[in-house]
Amino acid sequence: MRAAVVKKVGGPEAVEVLEVPLPEPGPLEVRIKVAAAALNPADAAVWAGVFRPLEEVEYTGLGLDAAGTVDAAGPGVLLEVGTPVIAFDAPVLRPTKAQAEYLVTDVNSIAPAPQGMDLTLAATIPLNAMTASLALDHLPLRPRDTLLVTGAGGAVGGYAVELARTRGVRIVAQGRPEDEEFLRGRGATWFVPRDEELSEAARRFVPEGVDGVLDAAALGAPALAAVRDGGIFVSVRSDVLPAPQRGVMVRHTTAGPEATRLAYLSALAEVGVLTPRVAQVYPLSQAAEAHAQLARGGLRGRIVLVP
Repeated sequence: MRAAVVKKVGGPEAVEVLEVPLPEPGPLEVRIKVAAAALNPADAAVWAGVFRPLEEVEYTGLGLDAAGTVDAAGPGVLLEVGTPVIAFDAPVLRPTKAQAEYLVTDVNSIAPAPQGMDLTLAATIPLNAMTASLALDHLPLRPRDTLLVTGAGGAVGGYAVELARTRGVRIVAQGRPEDEEFLRGRGATWFVPRDEELSEAARRFVPEGVDGVLDAAALGAPALAAVRDGGIFVSVRSDVLPAPQRGVMVRHTTAGPEATRLAYLSALAEVGVLTPRVAQVYPLSQAAEAHAQLARGGLRGRIVLVP
């Protein structure tokens, strides 16, 4: 089968598409015939050598998110061949991953795909929606409490706004000016352009400071300044956590395999509560070009590879 891999540290030009052995599912594993695989910033961290020196292995696969159909099932798996699924293949360093023609992953990493949704869209759900959902669980906000979401126009931030709306939370969404209409339509109560001083802008709407922040843009201290005394700050990145102050609780969240949560999020997407967004689609053969676009940034929605 063909798979997107990296052999050495570099930029997106280090991404290659190779012929590699077809993986076989073991106990409690499934093999998915991949229809689409989304690109995420974690992929750039792989080819940049953030996780470990790539010289230690022959090659490392790419991709955490996939959508496709069950192609084969290992012992202990009851899913039928042909079942449409989405997958969050969390282990980062493996020879082949989601950006390939086939993916083997464990049953706790998959969930039914949203019925009636194109699998290209469905492939953008797992990592980002899981991250947003877990981050909100670290923010025990009640209805009418206030939440600031930084980077609200991005993948994690956009899902966070939509999920927070289901909890009755009042949302201050920060993003580009062109994001405002989308974010208000998805549940934002107030909007703050990202070029304004964040704390001052947020406090125009919530003078005492918001009850919590979900820092999807990894701004750190400027976002913490918008939180009221004794509030909660949650970041999706551990390397930009600000020092706690004013009694504000500072937390970091990271997503892992969790089939029940993934199935719930898939169901929300199926009924239109979550809005998957695809910015560009590339064939697997153009994986390096897709990763170069990922590195350039500036898109709203995920880049997706299709075999």
